[in-house]
Amino acid sequence: MNEKPAHVTSGDTAEKIADYTDKLSAELQVMRHRIYPPEAHKAFTRTFSTLDLVKMLDVPESTLRSMSIDGKGPQPHRAENNRRIYSVEQLSELRQYLAEHRPDDALKLWPRRREGEKLQVIATANFKGGSSKTTTSIHLAHYLALQGYRVLCIDLDPQASMTSIFGLQPEFDVAENETVYAALRYDNERRALADVIRETYFPGIHLVPGNLELMDFEFDTPAYLARRERDELGLFFERLRHAIHSVEEHYDFVVLDTPPSLGYATLAALYAATGLVVTVHPAMLDVASCNQFLIMISDLAETLAEFGAHFEHDFVKFLLTRVNPNDGPQKYMASVMRRLFDDDVLVYEAVESTAIAGAGVAKKTLYELESGEVGRETLKRALESADNVNGEVLALLWQVWGRAS
Repeated sequence: MNEKPAHVTSGDTAEKIADYTDKLSAELQVMRHRIYPPEAHKAFTRTFSTLDLVKMLDVPESTLRSMSIDGKGPQPHRAENNRRIYSVEQLSELRQYLAEHRPDDALKLWPRRREGEKLQVIATANFKGGSSKTTTSIHLAHYLALQGYRVLCIDLDPQASMTSIFGLQPEFDVAENETVYAALRYDNERRALADVIRETYFPGIHLVPGNLELMDFEFDTPAYLARRERDELGLFFERLRHAIHSVEEHYDFVVLDTPPSLGYATLAALYAATGLVVTVHPAMLDVASCNQFLIMISDLAETLAEFGAHFEHDFVKFLLTRVNPNDGPQKYMASVMRRLFDDDVLVYEAVESTAIAGAGVAKKTLYELESGEVGRETLKRALESADNVNGEVLALLWQVWGRAS
């Protein structure tokens, strides 16, 4: 008689997972060193031609040529083809120089917020993964910085994709108490938000990085609520707003990348935000998931209102993402969204592009890609889409400030 072999367990799953993450973390570190040698620090390497600057600054090419010949303003380098090229640092210097010498265009060239214009906090949200929250957030941040604004990015997602795109590996480069959790926590280990803000390789952008430590806020908050004690930062939904307020004089915009869940951190982000962009892929399941997200926000908003939390935003907009213009079902769902929500859907859509996928492999945005890293026409179309979306968001922000777009 043949007996069945006894079932043999394959080992402790937790130990296996720990082994997986050790191996994968080490490999990712090796890959990062390969991409950003020799110190494994990311840098902004893209340069800008005179034609790029004509488009970005809306000044005649002849003006830039005359400045170069006369030795005025930042002096460009010469490429191998003898064309004038500028670094990203020189772009900022050029903005300041032109603003000083063209006072009628100063607001456009050096557009940082003026006295009386409030700090604007933009949150991208949706609890469905793959809705392009991080892609939307970081492209908006890069676009705003290139326009001359001071931007603070706060990564609220324990997966820390935004942090990774800025060239940091969360488990190696972000130590304990170095995320926004440090400024939100309820014990005596709390730090000022300014203490965990980092400069980045991208001029004009500072970052509060994320990692798995952010989950501690989700674990700690219920216990804090149960104690019915209150510190100077208030309830969980108030804490991020207060933390941001402590550094607001240094920035024009804050961009919040929220986690793909409707937890305490996301609710704090929604409360802190002055503008909300809900990213949604125009496919049936994604739109249905977005609806559940909206239902949950509505229900929770009623509950939180009892504690004084009122969600009030200068604008709430839906952004259609990863759009394939030739996909019939997507076109139909996009038309449904526009029919139902009308002007609350952004006019421009974030198109699906191999350029975005290619940029992601190199942990870059479209605004960092050099000519030749992806196909020229592919990059051109993707950049046009990104510029249109981000320009539309910027126009909304200007409206809040009372500026004419």
